[in-house]
Amino acid sequence: MTKAVMSALIRPLVEPRLPDWVEPMWFMTKEQALEMAPEAEIGWFDLNDKDPMIEIAHAATNLKWLNSIYAGLDFLPLDVLQQRGVTVTNGVGINAITIAEYVVMLMLAHAKGYREVVRAQERHEWLLDSPGKRELSGERVLLLGLGAIGSLIKTRLEAFDMSVVPVRRSGGEGSLKPGEWREKLGEFDWVILAVPSTDETRHMIGASELAAMRPNAVLVNIARGDVVKQDDLVDALEAKTIEAALLDVTDPEPLPEDHPLWDLENAQVTMHLSGRAQTKMFMRSADRFVENLERWHKGEPVGPQMDLAAGY
Repeated sequence: MTKAVMSALIRPLVEPRLPDWVEPMWFMTKEQALEMAPEAEIGWFDLNDKDPMIEIAHAATNLKWLNSIYAGLDFLPLDVLQQRGVTVTNGVGINAITIAEYVVMLMLAHAKGYREVVRAQERHEWLLDSPGKRELSGERVLLLGLGAIGSLIKTRLEAFDMSVVPVRRSGGEGSLKPGEWREKLGEFDWVILAVPSTDETRHMIGASELAAMRPNAVLVNIARGDVVKQDDLVDALEAKTIEAALLDVTDPEPLPEDHPLWDLENAQVTMHLSGRAQTKMFMRSADRFVENLERWHKGEPVGPQMDLAAGY
């Protein structure tokens, strides 16, 4: 029997479908997980807080496979897991649909001034004109990151007749390579960040990149907060050298109550809700896990696997 230590939160979706060779051990608390962790060959240690997950990963000295619903696991001790030879499958793609939809919502809400429409309704005020007149059709989008999320963003924006230029390592027709996008920033109306958080992407958008953007440029970040130098972004928004920033992620999270981003009219902060704005996340993750169990038992590759050296 293979011992699998898993959060009780996903028990109703997984337990009835477990194969006979799996011995499940369910935890409700961090303390229970830490007690069970050394026995785990398979682990699904997801909790709301990151620090307990780090402790549990360290304690799971017999672990062979770690699964998670989270796409970004860069906070885990990846070096330790790599040294132990642990296979890690993450939640890449689980939330891709809802995050792509969220990006479209943010862009439309900004373009049409929808926040002002909502405020007018709250005031019981009948507006005589639209507070936003921007059209997405015909505008140019620079898309940094063409993974599961970025690919869905691209197809959805193209349905609005937008011209989407992705950045990817291989380049190719209609796309840019990683070393080419900075010099072309001034050609785009929208810049969307959908990259993983790595040493390479940290602070990839700073003062010089913001200065190179068009005055009507809108920055959309659904990646990680540390991909942007936040102080530089605040400066650009206050000076109105770019039109706006639509931020599902910030650095840090939660954003401090007194942070200037809250009050800037040309900033929208959506509290990292994009991946949570759906009902099927746990079911999709459970389906993937059960399918991976069969592959694991047959000695076949499970997925999607993290590159522990690269961090994503």
